[in-house]
Amino acid sequence: MKIVYFYQLFSTPKGAWGTRVYEFTRQWVEQGHEVTVVSSIYSKSDLKATKLIEDQYFDGIHVKVLNVLLDNKQSFYKRIWSFLKYSLLSSYYALTLKADIVIASSGPLTVGIPGLIARYIRGRKLVFEVRDLWPSGAIEFGFIKNPLLKKMCYWFEKQCYSAASYIVTLSPGMTQDIIKRVGVNVNKIDDVTNAANIQLFSTPAPFPNSVVEPYQYAIHTGNIGMVNNAYWLYNAAKALKDMGRSDIVILMIGEGQQREELEEKAKTEGVTNFICLGLMPKKDLIGYLQKSLVSISSTRESLVLDTCSPNKFYESLAAGVPIIQNTRGWIKEFMVEHEVGFTLDPNDPKELAETLIWMKDNPGQVQHMGTNALNVATRFFDKDYLADKMLKILEEVHASK
Repeated sequence: MKIVYFYQLFSTPKGAWGTRVYEFTRQWVEQGHEVTVVSSIYSKSDLKATKLIEDQYFDGIHVKVLNVLLDNKQSFYKRIWSFLKYSLLSSYYALTLKADIVIASSGPLTVGIPGLIARYIRGRKLVFEVRDLWPSGAIEFGFIKNPLLKKMCYWFEKQCYSAASYIVTLSPGMTQDIIKRVGVNVNKIDDVTNAANIQLFSTPAPFPNSVVEPYQYAIHTGNIGMVNNAYWLYNAAKALKDMGRSDIVILMIGEGQQREELEEKAKTEGVTNFICLGLMPKKDLIGYLQKSLVSISSTRESLVLDTCSPNKFYESLAAGVPIIQNTRGWIKEFMVEHEVGFTLDPNDPKELAETLIWMKDNPGQVQHMGTNALNVATRFFDKDYLADKMLKILEEVHASK
C-alpha cells in the first residue's frame, strides 16, 4: 500500500517527544509498504529544516518536513496559526501525493482539512486518527468561547468522522466518548493506544551524573504547564519539605509555559527538592526514568483529559516503574485492575506528598508494582503488536469497496 500520514508532530527517538508514528511507520516500511509522513517542526521533536519544505528520510520513512514551528510556549492563537499554516501547506500534498490510504492525525482538528481534501477531491480512503478530543478540550479549557465558533468546530469534527472509512482513537475513553456523543457506528471505530518500546525502555541504561540520587525522586516528563497541573507537583514538593522529607525530590524533565515561573518560585521559597531539567532525547531520559521511585503522569481536573493517552504512561510501564496519575477515566480503571500504581486527587498536593513518603518507605511493595508495570506493558502496549493492529485496520479499509 501507499500510505500518506498527515501528522504535525513527527519525531524519532533522538527527539524528546512520542515516537508512536515513527515506530508504526518504520514497521510498515519493513513489511513492504510505502509511507510518506507530512509533518512540521515541533520544538520537542528532532526534525529540523532550513527550507520551507524539505524531503527527509528516516529508516525508509519519507517525511515531508514543512518548516512551520510549533511550540508549547507559543500563545494559544499563535499555535492556532501554526496549525492552520501546516494544514494549508499540507493540503497541496493531499492533492498531489499518490496514496491508497490517507491518515489524518488529530489534534489539532485542523489536520482534517488535508484529510477531507484527499477524501472528497482525490477520492482517497481516509482513516481519521483521534489523539486528543478536539474541539472538546479547547472549549472545556475556555480557549474557544464564541458560541458560533463552538458550533462550527463541532460541525467540522462531525464532518471528519463522517468522511472517514475508519476512526482510530488513542484510548478506550476516546472511543466511548465519540460513540456516545457523536453517534459513530461502533463497527467503524477502535482504539490503538500509544505504544511502549519495550526493548528501548526496559534495557538497563546508565544513570547520568545528576543533581538527584537513584530512587530518591519522583519523575515527571513532558510539558510543564497548566494542563499538566504543574503546580500540583510543586506544592507536593513544598509539602514534603514542610514534613521534613526533603530527601524526596520532585524532578520535572521537559519544557512549558510554567517552567521558569516554578523554578523562580522554588528558589525564592527555598524548595530545594523541586528540580526542573530541560528537554532531552529519549536515550538520555531512560536512565532517569528507570532509576526513579515513581513516575507521575498529571493533568488538571477535566472530563476531556480523563480520556487521555499520555506517552509517559506507556514509557513508564515499559521501564518497569510504578505510576501515580490523577485522571478519572480508563487509566484509573486499568491501574486498579493491574496494580501498577495510584490514582490521586489532582487538587490535593498533600495526598501526593504522603503517597511518595509511603512509597519511599516501602520499597518491596513498590518493586512489585514495577514488575507488574513491565508485565502489562509487554502484554498490552508493545509497539510491534499495536503497529500490526493498526496495519490490519488499514488493510481492511484498503480492501473494502
